[in-house]
Amino acid sequence: MTGWVILVENPKDMPNAETPHKVITTRDYLQRPQLFEGGRPKLINLARSYNYQSEGYYCALLAEARGHRTMPAAETMLELGGKLLYAHAIPELEDALNKSVAKLTERPSEPYELLVCFNVAPDPAYERFARHLFDWFRCPILEVSIEPGPWFSIKRIRARTVDKLEDNEIIFFRHALHEHTKREWRSPKIKTPPDWSLAVLYDPNETLPPSDFESLKRFARVAERLKVEVEPITKRDLNRLAEFDALFIRETTSIDNHTYQFARRAVQEGMPVIDDPVSMIRCTNKIYLNELLRANNVATPKTVMIAQHKDLELAADMLGFPMVVKIPDGSFSRGVHKAESMDSLKELADKLFEDTDLILAQEFMPTKLDWRVGVLGGEPLFVCQYFMAKKHWQIIQHKPDGSAVEGSTKTFAVEDAPTHVVETGLKAAKLIGNGLYGVDIKEQDGKAYVIEVNDNPNLDHGVEDAALKDALWERLVQWFVQRLEA
Repeated sequence: MTGWVILVENPKDMPNAETPHKVITTRDYLQRPQLFEGGRPKLINLARSYNYQSEGYYCALLAEARGHRTMPAAETMLELGGKLLYAHAIPELEDALNKSVAKLTERPSEPYELLVCFNVAPDPAYERFARHLFDWFRCPILEVSIEPGPWFSIKRIRARTVDKLEDNEIIFFRHALHEHTKREWRSPKIKTPPDWSLAVLYDPNETLPPSDFESLKRFARVAERLKVEVEPITKRDLNRLAEFDALFIRETTSIDNHTYQFARRAVQEGMPVIDDPVSMIRCTNKIYLNELLRANNVATPKTVMIAQHKDLELAADMLGFPMVVKIPDGSFSRGVHKAESMDSLKELADKLFEDTDLILAQEFMPTKLDWRVGVLGGEPLFVCQYFMAKKHWQIIQHKPDGSAVEGSTKTFAVEDAPTHVVETGLKAAKLIGNGLYGVDIKEQDGKAYVIEVNDNPNLDHGVEDAALKDALWERLVQWFVQRLEA
């Protein structure tokens, strides 16, 4: 048995007819482990008590021993047993609470109880607080006692049980349960039960995502054949991350946003993750990357680090004009500019120094195309040529209205690509780590120069997978499976 399974002490607490998920009693779970042989269910424990040595507690304890994912965990049950045990969480939770209270049309003046089911509360104003609460205590139903005042304070947090909910609360709980467990990419008919679950972090509103939605659906179909269940998650789902076995980040990464937070949390949970936080740190900063490549004798364009305006003259003398000027953490050709003269260089520096203390200047290497070597686990995955956008010097031309024009592409089988390009890509990627990377290379006079290493390279159906077809997606799935099985 796999997928979501709901545990109840009394079948009346959640009739099978009212949920698409399997419902079994806590007694059956405790006494009939054979029900789950060969499966890895996700358990939602709706026992009538989470007290120490209760049936609900023992279900959580045995779930951990059996390798099942369970909510709430035994540790959470114990932690919610007394305020002293969860006091460390109160300052952060009260901060989130007061930010939510500020959004209320009417601030309560009397003490009150707030119900939170999974990561939502009945009033949308409490969205931030509900997500923080569920992040701390992954419990299906929580009740928070709140004391109003200039600073709203938390007096108590306790687990509620489904049998104690009022009729209107039951309706709200069932809606929250449905939202928490629904699938978007899963095929209507699962041919084989999954062995593992993989979360894919994506942004449905991103203009230039590293993988478009159709490509992610294709990845999910391939993964299903390999008995890996893929589920899309967004930045709002950090509190759900521990439900999964692995994480694949498919939105543009940055150290100062939620993508890094997800990567860090995945590592803390012991989950295989692409992109891992160390790779993100190393790849997203071009200044670090340039020093790393130079120190390891990887050919790069001539580069000057600009820390103050007096360095502009040095850059002009060493590189000449035109030159390429970059911010340290740009991506997808953003933050990359061309200075045609000293005046334009000074103008660019004035603008860029408003947001960063260091700027990178590189010699301009005009080419019709850039190579990209995709590397996974230290082995070449794909080799592509990205041609410059029409009448532009970059592969992507970002226009003032926010739109973007991209050049054409050509994909090679690895064995058909120039050996020196592939070898240079592998050498650069191995300096970063053992995950997924895209090494951008310019070729001049038969020599390969690394422009940058991307921790979050494009993977789109019909482009990067044009040579390997589904085998590219299979190799990605197998990267995760090998680490999970190990």
